[in-house]
Order: sequence, then C-alpha cells, then structure tokens
Amino acid sequence: MQVRQSLFALLALTAAAATSVQAADEVVVYSSRIDELIKPVFDAYTAKTGVPIKFITDKEAPLMQRIKAEGENGVADLLLTVDAGNLWQAEQMGILQPFTSKVIETNIPSQYRSSTQGWIGLSLRARTIVYSTERVKPEELSTYEALADANWEGRLCLRTAKKVYNQSLTATLIETHGAAKAEEILKGWVNNLATDVFADDNAVIQAVDAGQCDVGIVNTYYYGRLHKENPDLRVKIFWPNQADRGVHVNLSGIGLTKHAPHPEAAKALVEWMTTDEAQGLFASINQEFPANPAVKPSAEVAAWGAFKADSIPVEVAGKRQAEAIKMMDRVGWN
Repeated sequence: MQVRQSLFALLALTAAAATSVQAADEVVVYSSRIDELIKPVFDAYTAKTGVPIKFITDKEAPLMQRIKAEGENGVADLLLTVDAGNLWQAEQMGILQPFTSKVIETNIPSQYRSSTQGWIGLSLRARTIVYSTERVKPEELSTYEALADANWEGRLCLRTAKKVYNQSLTATLIETHGAAKAEEILKGWVNNLATDVFADDNAVIQAVDAGQCDVGIVNTYYYGRLHKENPDLRVKIFWPNQADRGVHVNLSGIGLTKHAPHPEAAKALVEWMTTDEAQGLFASINQEFPANPAVKPSAEVAAWGAFKADSIPVEVAGKRQAEAIKMMDRVGWN
C-alpha cells in the first residue's frame, strides 16, 4: 500500500513537472493588431519551434489597463501594439520591463527601439501625403509644412487629431521646428481643410478620390489596402521632405510585460520576429516596411517607390505626445 502511494505521488510530481514545462514553453500576447495580421506569423513560429502562442486582441488602451490591473497575477508575456506613442505610454505606466538582446540590437536600428530597452519596433509605416492624380501634379508637392501654404486652402483632408498617428506626426514637427513654428504649421493645415476631419485614413483617401479634397495625410498601408481593392483608385502616394529630414515613419512594436510568466520563451519569440524570415512575413501581411533594414519590403510595397525616412528616434512621438495633443487642441484640430 505504501509503495503504491509512493508511486502515485511520484506520478503526480512527474505530471506536475510536465505541466510546468509545457506552461513555461507557451507565450501569451496581448495585441492591438487584428487577428488576421498576426496569426500567420505566430503560426509560423509554432510550426518552427513547437511553442504555442496564445493571443488576445483588443484596442491598445484596454489592453494596457488590463496588464496594469492584473499586476503580478498577469498572464500576458508580451504587448504588441502600433505607434511608438502607445509603446512609450505603456513604458511610462510601468507595465513593461527592459530586456537586452544582441540579436535584436543587430537586427533593429536604435531609432526603432526604446532607449531604455522597453520595446522594439517590428514593422514600419510611413505617414505620408496622398494626392489626386486628376487635380494635382506631383511637382506641386514638396513637404508636410508646405501643405499649410495658401495655395492649398480648401484642398486638404485630415484624420481626427484624436488618433495617435497624427499626434505622433505633430510631436515630430515640434521636435524638428520648435513649438512656435510647429503650431504655425498646424494652424495652416486647419485653415486649409476642405471639410471636417475624418474618423480614419480610409475615409481621407476616399475623399481625395471622390474630389472632396485634393491632398491628404495617411499611413501607407491604408493606401495599400484600398489600392489592392481598387487598382483604378485616382490617388497616389507622394514622399515629402526628401530634400531635408525625410518622411515621418512610425512603427508597430512589442514589449515584454513587467510580470511576464514566461520571459525567456517570450524573448525567444521577439528575437525570431526580428529575423529575415519573420520580418518578411510580418511586414508583407501588414503591407508595411520591415524594421530590419536587411529585409526588403514585399513587391507590392516596393512598388510605391523608395524614400528617405526621418532619422528622429520614434520614441519622440511618446515624449512629446502630451505637448502635441495640447497644441492640436489650441489650433482647433478636432
């Protein structure tokens, strides 16, 4: 009887150990990216390593609040979200922990990583100018700043200032020009609006196509998706500021949560996501540019043409976010 009990106890310990190993090998990701944009990447990693990836999708703000509320009992290992402004906010909330990796440092340039190792960029998106091919000649365009000039009055469309993408663009204008000049530029943009601001970038592009306005500012992947649906779209991309600082670039990135249950497994996933194999897949699915400069964009994205990107570290978008929001409010950008 005693031998049998000892055998049962040994079997129970063995099962518990196996469960512990299995749990330690999985990775849980809270993601603000929609399922179809990330599932193929995670499936590829699981097929390669056998490590299961569980992910929960929601808007970035609820996910960050959830991680904070869960605290030491948190189940998420990683936070995957868009825009350096959001990642910077997560870092300021204390829900991420720094980690270093030679693999990541080799694969991802420093301007696309947190200076305190709190997060890493995985793919890049340019926030650039789009124009009507029927009413605008490319040579009429030059810079973001020039869209504040009088000749664009009643011809510009913008997305709401409530979206972080425009807040980040404004933050980089402040960093580049100083507050006074940046505010002057924003006033010019607001003065030149053809109509009320739109809820999303798709609506901006569609407004340009429909003739409501002649130019707009959008993220490139929105253009890519609409152009794929409608190859006859009467809108094209223009790369501004090529004679000076370059196009505003932001990113989709990832951070290790402060109380990650499986930190080593999570780090291994992040390292893989910066490699050639994962970068090509992730950027192509999202119609974005790889953050790893050694990886070429997909043929579809490459067709938009090469451009010089702004070299400002993207974390500026977070550091100047509050200042940018106040400025946008002052000039009446709703």
